[in-house]
Formats: sequence, structure tokens, C-alpha cells
Amino acid sequence: MFKNIYNKKKVLVTGNTGFKGSWLITWLEKLGANVVGISKDIPTSPSMFKELNLEDRIKYYQEDMRDLDKIIEIISIEKPEFLFHLAAQSIVSTSYTDPIQTISSNVMGTANILEAIKILNYKCTAIIITSDKAYDNVEQVWGYKENDKMGGKDIYSGSKGAAELVIKSYYHSFFKVKNCNIKLAIGRAGNVIGGGDWAKNRIVVDCMKAWSKGEAVELRAPKATRPWQHVLEPLGGYLNLGAELYENDSLHGESFNFGPRSEQNYTVEELLIELSKYWDVKDAYRVNKDTPFHEAKLLKLNCDKAFFCFNWQANLNFKETIKFTSEWYYDFYKTDKKILNKTLEQITEYENIAKKNNLKWTE
Repeated sequence: MFKNIYNKKKVLVTGNTGFKGSWLITWLEKLGANVVGISKDIPTSPSMFKELNLEDRIKYYQEDMRDLDKIIEIISIEKPEFLFHLAAQSIVSTSYTDPIQTISSNVMGTANILEAIKILNYKCTAIIITSDKAYDNVEQVWGYKENDKMGGKDIYSGSKGAAELVIKSYYHSFFKVKNCNIKLAIGRAGNVIGGGDWAKNRIVVDCMKAWSKGEAVELRAPKATRPWQHVLEPLGGYLNLGAELYENDSLHGESFNFGPRSEQNYTVEELLIELSKYWDVKDAYRVNKDTPFHEAKLLKLNCDKAFFCFNWQANLNFKETIKFTSEWYYDFYKTDKKILNKTLEQITEYENIAKKNNLKWTE
């Protein structure tokens, strides 16, 4: 997998205690990497990081990404060969209640990572993760390309767009010059679902909590369309990008979208209908039209660039995405199965599907 590049390599993951971070470090461990994490806290309860006992499996620094001196100290000690920056304030609704924390986490947290590796200037391949929300979303029917305008109507989207500008300016000012040992690229993905997410105001999370108790879930925007993808899809893209960037200098400074297949745009209501098939629940949802903050109704990514540069493409279809997600939560809430084993089984199943689909990164 991924040319076996991560085997026995030291990999630093920021935001390792979050939903995506927990899946990523579990996959990296499976690939033979020596994983180190930085996060300021464990963001939810329950927490995938806790449920998988990952704090006993990796070296983990509990520090705030906004503390530049601490970030420099940690990276100077660890000197990871790969760095995946996922740490962020990732909830749109929180950006309305705490805009300053959102901006400082997403912009200054990213700037501090870039400043730390700039100062230390050792050989490192860095993948900086932002979001599809970084695009100035006018809810167009075609997918956004990597060179489209950055921005957004809400603070969260604005913070991601601002982080992109910081990354671009650091690249041109410091990382594009001769004698720089840093190689970096940007990964962008959108709405991801999958087992282990317990963040607030997430429709799948709300469903699983409600259905585990036999209750209906409250639905804000049933006709809103999302490009639903399993969390392993973008994570596979980031790992693919890291492996390619490690060997190919031409990808240095580039940004890439990692979204689902174009036919996987479904409404929230259609998503819930499919998810509920795995649960014995009547009246799975009810509609609440009172949405206290702006939510985009359409956002798609064009992923042609990743396919052209290193043959990346999405792996799972919509029904497989639903199956992976519902089965993980069902095992967590309704069975005694060890959830780490379920997580590793799903990663292996994902890899096997990718092999059948002849995806290049499985080589």
C-alpha cells in the first residue's frame, strides 16, 4: 500500500484525537508507521481516540496548536519525516458562537505549523489539510477546481479560506526557494461520514445517537444536497498525496481535491433513508425548519487534478459508504465487539475493495 513508503517512518499527525485523526493514525499504524500526535484535547465524549485506546498506542502531546514555541519544541524533538496537519476547529455552528477561537485555531494553528517547519528546515513532507469550505461557494452545479476563488459566507469557511492564503504565501516566500528541505501540498475534502464521529450538529452522529435509543432524529434541511463520502476516502487521498510528494518534487506547493464520485450527491433525506435500513427504528426522523445559521445546500468538488497527477479516484459507492458507516455504529452501540477490531476490519475491507478497483495506491 502506498509503495510501502510509510513503513518504519515517523509520522506526525496534528488533530490526532479527532474523528479523522483517529482513523488516520489507526491506518498509519497498520501501514507500519511510527506515529506521533499533537492535539489540545479530546474533543468529544464518546471519543474514537478513547474507544480505540489510541492514547496507549502512540506518543501523544497534549498542546495547543496556537502555542508556537511548543510546536517548534515538539517538531524539533521528533523531526517527523511526514507531517499531516488536521488540527482545526471544524464545526460550522461553533464558528457562530466562538468566531475568534475558530479563526485563531484554523488560521494561526496552520501558520504555526508552517513557521515551525520553516525554522527547523529539515527534510519533511508535509500535507496541510483544509476543507472544501475554503471555496467561495455560490452553490454552482459543477464541482469546484483547485484554482477557484477562496472565501465563504460564514466564519468557518472564511477561516479555511484565510488558512489557504497563509499556506500559499508561506510556500512562495519560504518553501519555494533553493536549499529548502520542506515539501508541502494541500488536501481539501468535504462532508465525510463514518464510524467514530461524535461531533455536535452532525446529521449522521445525531441519527446514530437517536436510533441507538429508538428515537427519531431532528432534521434541519432534508433537501440539502451533499457529496457524501466515507472518511477513509479523503484519508486515502492524503496518504496517496504524501507518498507521491515524497518522491515527486513537481507536486510541491500544489493543492488537491479529494471528493466522492459525482453520482454520490444525495439529499440529507435520502441519506437517512439508507442509513435507517440498518436499524430497527420507526419514524426515523422529523423535520425542524428552524436553522439558526447559514448552511450551504450544494457543494461539489472536481477531483480531476488528483486523477491526472497520480491516478487517485474515490473507491466506495454510496451504498458501500452507508454500509461502512451504519455497521460501525451498530457494532459500537448494539454489540460487544471490540471497536478497534471493527475499525481495522473496515480499513482492510476498504483496501481490498481498492485492489478490486485496481487503484494505483494499492501497489
